[in-house]
Amino acid sequence: MSKKLFSPAKQWLAAWLARRLPPVQSLRLRQRHIFIVPTLTGLAFAGALVLMLLVAINYQNSLAYALTFLLASLGLLSMFHTWRNLAGLTVSAAGSSACFVGQQGLYRLRLRSDTSSHQAIAVGWSVEQLSVFDLGKNSEQIVELTVLGQRRGWQKAPRLRIETRFPLGLFVAWSQVDLAQALLVYPQPKDERLQLQAGQGAEHESVEQHLVSGVDDYYGLEAWQPGDALRRIHWKAWSKGQGLLVKHFTEQQGQLQVLDFKQLSGDVEYRLSVLCAQVLKLSDAGQSYSLVLPGQQIGPDHGVEHRQRCLRALALYGEATP
Repeated sequence: MSKKLFSPAKQWLAAWLARRLPPVQSLRLRQRHIFIVPTLTGLAFAGALVLMLLVAINYQNSLAYALTFLLASLGLLSMFHTWRNLAGLTVSAAGSSACFVGQQGLYRLRLRSDTSSHQAIAVGWSVEQLSVFDLGKNSEQIVELTVLGQRRGWQKAPRLRIETRFPLGLFVAWSQVDLAQALLVYPQPKDERLQLQAGQGAEHESVEQHLVSGVDDYYGLEAWQPGDALRRIHWKAWSKGQGLLVKHFTEQQGQLQVLDFKQLSGDVEYRLSVLCAQVLKLSDAGQSYSLVLPGQQIGPDHGVEHRQRCLRALALYGEATP
């Protein structure tokens, strides 16, 4: 019931913030970006001042008047310093690290100070989860914040809350910045048993063995390069005046595997999850493989870069790039 009651107010606040603080990659906090309100401690302090003023009026005590106005001026001065501690701070996006569905992804942001130092700056996605930092003059700091990968594809970062209660905690100056960041979320791997298809036909080539440098089979002669082992030099060819040649050996790494979306059954997300698990398994084994999605083929290839291309294709299948 309470959620339904406050839902219109939250929607209005979100729309107002979108107009007041539109998405940007970098923002230097100025007067129009910062909001300041008293904390519970500040409200209690104000209440105490009102009681002291009533006592001073009732007893016509000049010392009570002096103490009341002194503390009131201290509170007003504290409000100015709280706002000033946040003003001039530059917040910018610094990239993100991809994750799988159900795991924690990582957003990076850069805090930079150009004109003055900033103490007790709290940064996070919500009031309940804030990390506090101090920033010296002419310095910067990289802050890493985690978020749960909820669905495959690009996941937009929530608005960043940045606040300070320095120096006395009577006021809180805050802002909620949209740094236009997005996190790439891969499908959740499902390690299911399936029959991998060996490459065949015009599309997938004939079944082949992927050859890599090794010591098993003699492959041929190659020109000597600095760093080649002396025991591999073909001295007979050198004695015949054919130059320095080295013996090249290979070993078989395994069949080229084809991960085909159409060869699987089930809904789209299930198929992508199974293919994601197989990409990770074949990549860890160092095997060469290709990924075939409707209208797209990646590979055959192997290695870290190939794995990243495949995972990215699986994450963005049917999705639009932001």
